[in-house]
Order: sequence, then C-alpha cells, then structure tokens
Amino acid sequence: MVHEHGEHIQHGRNMQNGSRSHDPVLRASGITKSYRRSHWPFGRTRDVLAGVDLALHPGEVVGLTGENGSGKSTLMKILVGEMRADQGTISRSGRLGYCPQTPLVYGRLSCDEHFDLFGRAYGMTGHAMAASRESIYEELGFKRYARTRADQLSGGTLAKLNLGLALLADPDVLLLDEPSSGFDWDTYQRFWILVAGRRAAGRTVLIISHFVVDEDRFDRILDIRAGSVVAR
Repeated sequence: MVHEHGEHIQHGRNMQNGSRSHDPVLRASGITKSYRRSHWPFGRTRDVLAGVDLALHPGEVVGLTGENGSGKSTLMKILVGEMRADQGTISRSGRLGYCPQTPLVYGRLSCDEHFDLFGRAYGMTGHAMAASRESIYEELGFKRYARTRADQLSGGTLAKLNLGLALLADPDVLLLDEPSSGFDWDTYQRFWILVAGRRAAGRTVLIISHFVVDEDRFDRILDIRAGSVVAR
C-alpha cells in the first residue's frame, strides 16, 4: 500500500508545525494505544503503546524490534493509518509504502494483474507501472511467476509479491513488517541489496522484526520496551 504525501494525522492533542527541509519524512509523537482485556472487570484495559516518539529521516534504514505483543505491528498500523491511536500525532511527507506481515492480495489475480491494479490505484501511467514492475521482478527474482495466480504461489513468492506491491510507486518511506519471513537465502540477499539501493537514493526504510541478525545493515536500531521506543 502507498499513501500520498502531505498527510497529517492527529489524535487527542495538538502538534507544533515545522516545515524545514531537514525535518523528518515521518514523525510520530506521543502515540498511545490500549486494548480492552476482557468484558470483566468492566473497563479493564491493557496498555500497548504508552507515548511512543519516533522520527525517520531521509536516506536511513531503521530497525524496530521487540518481544511478541510489545506493540510493533500496532505501531506500524497506526503509522500507515490502518489503525487509530488513542492519543498522539503523526506527520509525514512524500509517498508512504507499506508491506504488511500478512500479504493483502487477491487469490484469483496473477502477479501482473496485481501490479496493474495497484499501479492504477496509485495513479501511475502505464509506462511507469510497467517499468517499475519489471525492475521489481528483476530485483527480487520472480519474473517467471508473472502470470501465476496469487493462490498458486509458494509462501516465499507471495512474500516477494507483497513486498513488490509496496515498492511499486517508489515510496519515499517504506514500512516493512517482518518482510523477509519466508525468504530463501538468495532472496534474503536480494532484499538487502534492494534496501541499500533505496538508502543510496535518499529513501527511508523502517523494518520491523522480532530480532535483528545483521545489525551492520541498519543505521539505527530501536526497541519497543514497556510501550515506548528506545534506542539500542
């Protein structure tokens, strides 16, 4: 999924506006989120995010880790607008690409048809969509499945399609929730080459993972602890 530039989301309180060119491409301030634990006792909730602050800058690759249930995916969904925060503000500029942990695809459509559908939704020209699609096929190595229906793809190839759809419109900020799950070793290496290319082009990448293996590939690594984001 890709969201257009200039979007500002506000929940619960005001945010001072800054417009300097060196400002972050995405900033979250004071994000809170709680879930009701059960219907009894009445009103009892579980705090997941307790005032998260996060700023992403152009041309950096950031890792976000945390234990299961720490709020990583909840924060990601709030950043892309899929879920509403209880309180806090989010500001972003440029296109936002989102690769969810569970692929959002249509089983009866082929890979080519998915790219065509998403390209139209993004408002891309036919030439731009085709050029981006071919580049993604080449970078991730699944051109031979171009005409294969999504419900006939292996888990690894489906993960490539999921990532490719997030990349299609060349977003300024790419948010990835466990993107390499199901990748084989070759695809894993291709993935990091692709990420390095986006960094070199001044794009920003945020990668959520349960744990980080190749720490040297990141510019920063952040942890979610007790509902807050802290630098490792």
